[in-house]
Amino acid sequence: LPCRGLGSSAHRPREDSWLKSLFVRKVDPRKDAHSNLLAKRETSSLYKIQFHNVKPECLEAYNKLCQEVLPKIHEEKHYPCALVGTWNTWYGEQDQAVHLWRYEGGYPALNEVMSKLRQNKEFIEFRKERGNMLLSRKNQLLLEFSFWNEPVPRDGPNIYELRSYQLRPGTMIEWGNYWARAIRFRQDNNEAVGGFFSQIGQLYMVHHLWAYKDLQTREDIRNAAWHKPGWDELVYYTVPLIQEMESRIMIPLKISPLQ
Repeated sequence: LPCRGLGSSAHRPREDSWLKSLFVRKVDPRKDAHSNLLAKRETSSLYKIQFHNVKPECLEAYNKLCQEVLPKIHEEKHYPCALVGTWNTWYGEQDQAVHLWRYEGGYPALNEVMSKLRQNKEFIEFRKERGNMLLSRKNQLLLEFSFWNEPVPRDGPNIYELRSYQLRPGTMIEWGNYWARAIRFRQDNNEAVGGFFSQIGQLYMVHHLWAYKDLQTREDIRNAAWHKPGWDELVYYTVPLIQEMESRIMIPLKISPLQ
């Protein structure tokens, strides 16, 4: 009996290991952070995206305040940052403002800007007045995917779609590998504006920014992608990587470089 007990216990680790192999997803070991593997190496830009949920009765005043103050503050040469785009959400979460900033030089540039703004009396007053108009706010620090277009100013009028994906932890490399191929299917109409992934804030978040002339053009362009050989396969493989996804249709403010 003692021998039989020893024999059965000796087999348990193997059985447990075999059972675990059926349910545990195997991930290749990585020797570098995904930020280094996926981000653009020729630039060291850091992006910040802000989501402001505005009191419904204050949205018009909020937009007016932002359009008056933000260009004066952030267009000064000694601030190493630039406003990439600023919008109101049209379809999606209502009474919402979305701002996207670029910091040339990464985290040192971000720290420099924040330090200067804390001493800027006009910005301090702006934040106080703005705070009275908000219900909530959040932000994320982002890097841009190396294979996406650079978000540069463009003429309008356009509507913008921000598609946000919450990925399963550990799948960012797979997502990047698939989208490095998938992006070529979405370049014919110059709709691809920028692609980003989070570094601080909500993690394993991806944001794809698209521009369209109107909602019908968006529908036509997206439908056309399904007729291109290979697009359906890439969608098939990326869907299991997603936990949640959200689409916002946004309208740019007058001061937005992306019109």
